[in-house]
Amino acid sequence: MRQIFPAAAEAPEIESFAPGAPGAGQAASAAVTALARLYAYPPVATHATPWVRANMIASVDGAAAFNGRSGGLSGDADRLVFSVLRSLADVILVGAGTARAEKYRLARQGPIWTELREGQPPTPPIAVITRELDLDLDGPLFADSALQARTILLTTQAAPAARQAAAAARADVILAGRDSVTPAAAVDALAARGHRKILVEGGPNLLTQITEAGLLDELCMTFSPVLEGGQAGRILAPSGPGQRTGEAGLTLAHVLEDSGSLLCRYLRDPG
Repeated sequence: MRQIFPAAAEAPEIESFAPGAPGAGQAASAAVTALARLYAYPPVATHATPWVRANMIASVDGAAAFNGRSGGLSGDADRLVFSVLRSLADVILVGAGTARAEKYRLARQGPIWTELREGQPPTPPIAVITRELDLDLDGPLFADSALQARTILLTTQAAPAARQAAAAARADVILAGRDSVTPAAAVDALAARGHRKILVEGGPNLLTQITEAGLLDELCMTFSPVLEGGQAGRILAPSGPGQRTGEAGLTLAHVLEDSGSLLCRYLRDPG
């Protein structure tokens, strides 16, 4: 993996490594350190509101999924960055549809987590926006583990009372709206729990709502060297029939390349 933008003499060459190979431990540690520096959140003291970062992937023809899942587009470099971004976050925010389609589970601790989460809980919680709590409460997202953070469910007062009670036995349930959970309400609820570094992993509907609300500070975007050519949607979903998603200006911060994949970091244009 190499940094190709901005071009500079000191731009890091992030060494690839094969797990289990001789020297893999040192290569992994060096790669993680370099990536953590490139993707570091701004210091909390420099911004008054939580920092909302999204991490998405798409094929070169714009598809956000392959065979129904975004993981079908991922490669080794994207998976490494994915793990680093998770390890840097206070909380991981997803929509209920993504949690179901991608078969979400609790974030699992690994060597990267130990290195980058010093002074923080071992793993960040997964926070799911779900209007009616229509999730599999017996699934891996609600496993009982002392080493993994308890899932957060951001739901509404409209959710059935019995479902709320059942969910509260497996997760931290937050009523964040009457009939719907707005992006602002979700971010405020997470910030109230001390989560100021928010990583959004989708899906397109949630990312659209966050973008339209003006809450997106940063987009980490991987372009996979794949032509999907099917019916998969994009990383943003139109707000409704015939409507276009509101535009958000972005500034390119860096680009990494690995085996044809481009890993880009964009910051919201302050202008």
